[in-house]
Amino acid sequence: MLFGTDRHPTEGTLRRLVDDPAGVADADRAHVADCPVCLAGVAAAQDDARAVATALTTDVTATDVSPDVDRAWARLRTSTAPAPAAAPRARRRRVRAPLAAAVGAAVVLGGAGVAAAADWLPVFRTEQVAPVQVRTADLVALPDLSAYGDLRVLSEPDVRTVGSAAAAEDAAGLDLPQVRALPGGVTGDPEYSVGDQVVAEFTFSAAKAATAAGAGAPPVPAGLDGSTFRLTAGPGVAQTWRGGASGAPALVVARVTAPTAFSDGVPFDTARDYLLSLPGLPADLAAQLRGFTADGTTLPLPVPADLATTSTTEVDGHSATVVATRDGSVTGVVWVADGVVTAVGGSLSEDEVLAVARDLR
Repeated sequence: MLFGTDRHPTEGTLRRLVDDPAGVADADRAHVADCPVCLAGVAAAQDDARAVATALTTDVTATDVSPDVDRAWARLRTSTAPAPAAAPRARRRRVRAPLAAAVGAAVVLGGAGVAAAADWLPVFRTEQVAPVQVRTADLVALPDLSAYGDLRVLSEPDVRTVGSAAAAEDAAGLDLPQVRALPGGVTGDPEYSVGDQVVAEFTFSAAKAATAAGAGAPPVPAGLDGSTFRLTAGPGVAQTWRGGASGAPALVVARVTAPTAFSDGVPFDTARDYLLSLPGLPADLAAQLRGFTADGTTLPLPVPADLATTSTTEVDGHSATVVATRDGSVTGVVWVADGVVTAVGGSLSEDEVLAVARDLR
């Protein structure tokens, strides 16, 4: 569950998330990201900001430097006029709650960059993880996306060790999973680590794509050239128990805010279908990826079929993926709940890993 407080931030704070999100306290940002009421308030603040901006926009040209103040005032009064009695403001907020959650999440998670580009559209959110069976050779054959556009990393994870569970939770804003019973052979106190949120933007370039893909390049869909996609993931926390003389992890329990993607206007499936049609990508892998991402909620988990096996199970009512190396040395399970990815793994059997996962609190 996302860390937050029971109180709702003030309307001024919600408006500041629109105008200056970097100036809002982390606790308030975390609360809003997980609160439908506050997300509706953020959407309303966005509506107000757009209405004022539209109303004050003039049609001034280089030869006409006298703005029409009367017309601007009329537009302002029209755009901010009270809603009819049959549709009061509170009711309108309830009707648009799903949209408010999506738009509000973009503002809260995206930070100052989203405020500067208020038209970000949520195009992908992780609600479950599903394995994609690949060959090791397939991973080598994957297209290098840097050859198809410009990638900017706006925020690095900065993974680091901290001194306690409380310090990890404070730094990440996430509740650290509590292990109630350690498997046999796992002893001692864990190490705690935390990673910050990762934010990256990819801007597609038709010119670069034509050069990279050569004569076999498919035609670039309309609107894709110059479009930008933003990915956010994290923050995250982990606790690790070391085992044996090698110091390899005997047990790792980790939790991270699930990846989410936004677009500046181009639908996600437009970019996905184009990228999956690029030459060199194995047809069976492209088909798997296209199917898994069709609903915009399933995060593919590439698993080399020659090195590991996968299976599905349930953890606390949520679909979970179990991954085990073919030599039996490492097993892990991963699942998504309430916008958070949780993983348990280590030098353990599948039964031991699932016992820990299902006993977390």
